[in-house]
Amino acid sequence: MTTGLIILIVIIALIVIIALWAIGAYNNLVNIRNRVANAWAQIDVQLKQRADLIPNLVNTVKGYAAHESEVFEEVTKARGAVQSAGSDNTLERMEAENQLSRAMVNVLAVSENYPELKANQNFLDLQEQLKALESKIAYARQFYNDVVLKMNNAIQQFPSNIVAGFGHFELAKPFETAGNDREVPQVQFS
Repeated sequence: MTTGLIILIVIIALIVIIALWAIGAYNNLVNIRNRVANAWAQIDVQLKQRADLIPNLVNTVKGYAAHESEVFEEVTKARGAVQSAGSDNTLERMEAENQLSRAMVNVLAVSENYPELKANQNFLDLQEQLKALESKIAYARQFYNDVVLKMNNAIQQFPSNIVAGFGHFELAKPFETAGNDREVPQVQFS
């Protein structure tokens, strides 16, 4: 074997290795991107269940607290914002969901002022369902954020960032709580 042939074989081997690595890196990025989309879809399923449960809970509380119309209007407005927020716009949807969560805290706070409501079995069942859904939503958000972190790391870290640049992969936005949503809600009764 001549030296030229050995160099040619080494160059071809390096090209094949780099090509295989690039294919693997690209496939990994596609896999992670799809996991992010799936994680968001899981959140969406839980949020849909919550949105379906809310009218029943609100109507039950309304029956006992008819004069608390401001709280109910806030929930209705927030639920409408969630339904009108397109599932394609993740940021808009996250903000709408955060508003709905704040409104639901207010509804549950109103219920504290009505002992006969707190003893109503229908209300208690709805409250338990909501509590279970909120736990599932919290878990789904955490899982989503974990997958987003993995994807964003893969996009930003060398050498997969080279493949990410060529493949036009974009950073994903984690599900964040707005600054004012981290505060304890203040419920006031006139």
